[in-house]
Amino acid sequence: MKSRTNSTWGGRFSQAPDQLLRDFTESVSCDSRIAVQDILCSLAHAAMLHKQGILTRKEYTSIRKHLQNIHKEIVSGKLVWKTELEDVHMNIESELTRRTAAGAKLHTGRSRNDQVATDLKLWILDTSASLRGHIRLMQTALLLWAQRQGHFIMPGYTHLQRAQPILLAHHLLAYIEMLQRDIGRFLDCEKRTRSCPLGSGALAGSTLPLDRNHTAKELGFIDSNGRPLLTANSLDAVSDRDHAVEFLSACALCGIHISRLCEDLVLWSTSEFCFIRIGDAFTTGSSLMPQKKNPDIAELARGKTGRLIGNLVNLLVTLKALPLSYNRDLQEGKPPVFDSAETLSRTLQVLAAMIHNTNAIQSNCEAAASDPLLLATDVADELVRHGVPFRDAHHIVGAAVAYSEKNNCSLFNIPEQEAKKISPLLPKALSAANKPPKQQLKKRNMPGAPNPELVKKEILRWQKILASSSKESSSTLRASHTTRSN
Repeated sequence: MKSRTNSTWGGRFSQAPDQLLRDFTESVSCDSRIAVQDILCSLAHAAMLHKQGILTRKEYTSIRKHLQNIHKEIVSGKLVWKTELEDVHMNIESELTRRTAAGAKLHTGRSRNDQVATDLKLWILDTSASLRGHIRLMQTALLLWAQRQGHFIMPGYTHLQRAQPILLAHHLLAYIEMLQRDIGRFLDCEKRTRSCPLGSGALAGSTLPLDRNHTAKELGFIDSNGRPLLTANSLDAVSDRDHAVEFLSACALCGIHISRLCEDLVLWSTSEFCFIRIGDAFTTGSSLMPQKKNPDIAELARGKTGRLIGNLVNLLVTLKALPLSYNRDLQEGKPPVFDSAETLSRTLQVLAAMIHNTNAIQSNCEAAASDPLLLATDVADELVRHGVPFRDAHHIVGAAVAYSEKNNCSLFNIPEQEAKKISPLLPKALSAANKPPKQQLKKRNMPGAPNPELVKKEILRWQKILASSSKESSSTLRASHTTRSN
């Protein structure tokens, strides 16, 4: 019988795989990223096989020892990956079998199909928790800025046109809220990811007496009461990549929120706005124009959002027409997941650092917010207080604005007689609303408004949330590490 260079699946073949096939089908150059998770998965599987009497104590001890040594070599970068062994699973199994004959028994009752599904879920759970930590750092940077300079008054915008006065803190808190929803989406993804596929085999389980509950507990696939969480259908278990889609979706939407923030920062840093100054260490210059100071980090972060969206679409298109159960197309699902995680992680970290080195220019913000037209809605509200229907009030103030523009005068400097011609109640309404913007903001006292006192309370609320979440994250990571290490 002719020997196969790939002994893991070559029994029924008479020819070795062509080099072109090897190069085209290998994935270890990418999926070595889940090597640590593959070791954890193998350790749990070996422990279960020993418990079920499929491995002897001696075999299990040898497998465990050598897997732990291989893990150390992976972490230190000493292990050499071989593309001829196709993927991370075969590389680790081959290396284990080279060191101990018992390694040939490790794949008992297991397929690469349920193996990779489990590895990827473990990787997503770990990475999602890490990204939530980076989002917290971003929220903290924004909150510290709000504490430092949040009392500055600036214009709020609609359609990129000045609309009404707000506080800088109120604007920054809006992004903290968006990022909080992103954290919620990652948590939701983790909740649905936390079910163990191991034991599903290639697609139909195994005739061997495997204990899926034991493996799930070993790997931390448990509910809040410590009960194991298992996938319910073997076909679905090996072909499901919903967790990867949800993860990519959460990354993409977080990227969109970051992009919107960066668009504000880019605009605010222009000479036309001149609301902020970004520290020199987080800006770049021009190769030609010596005066330039460019907000490249914000621009690049904005650009990388397209990459995050593209990765999501990539996987969706891959999945859209796959029959059950496992298909090799799913190999293409890992690169976009890894790329989005790295892209988002780096972006959040560098942006948080940049925000710590960004300051608002109070005089410019408040000069822009002093535009009398920003209080036009307040004038309409005063007319409403005098019994004028809002639609009529809107029309009256619109006519007053038109008069001020035509006659090149401030809204609040319209002569009284001219104001009375527009509406007898207009002079009183103009007088009542003709207050400094900060004083007018105090009238906005409903929940969610930019009232200075309400904004202070929101800052205090977020201080408590971020402080408590930091403690929770540390304890959760310790608990997760302990569960998988035992």
